Amino acid sequence: MILYIKAFHVIFMVTWFAGLFYLPRLFVYHALCPDTDAVGRERFKVMERKLYWGIMTPGGLLTVASGLFMAFGLGDRGGWLDAKMAIVLLLVGYHVWCGRLLLEFKHDRNRHSHVWYRWFNEAPVLALIPIVILAVAKPF
Repeated sequence: MILYIKAFHVIFMVTWFAGLFYLPRLFVYHALCPDTDAVGRERFKVMERKLYWGIMTPGGLLTVASGLFMAFGLGDRGGWLDAKMAIVLLLVGYHVWCGRLLLEFKHDRNRHSHVWYRWFNEAPVLALIPIVILAVAKPF
C-alpha cells in the first residue's frame, strides 16, 4: 500500500513540475507574439489556461495532499522533511505567481519581456534539485 502511495505521489509531482516548467515557456512565446497576431495571442491564452487549471493545479494539489499524507499519515518525518516542505511551500508561491501572470496575459496587461520569462522559467529547477537531494539522501 505504501509503495502505491509513493508511486502516485511521484506521478502527481511529475505532472505538477511539467506544468511548472512548461507554462513559463508558453509565457516566453506569448510575450514574443506580436500585437498584430490576435489569433496567436488568443491561442496562447487558451493553452495557458488549460495547462494551469487542467494539469498544473490538480497536479499541485494532489502532490501536496499525497506528500502531507505520507509525512503525517505514515510518520515519514525528519529534519530533511521540514526543509523539503519549506521548498514546496516556495513552489506553491511560484504556482500562484504563475496564476497571476496568467491573468495579466488574459487581460492583455503583460508587463514583462520574453527575456524576463526565460529567467522566471529557471526557478523551478532551483527548487527541484534540493528537493530530490533531500528526498533521496535524507541528510538530517
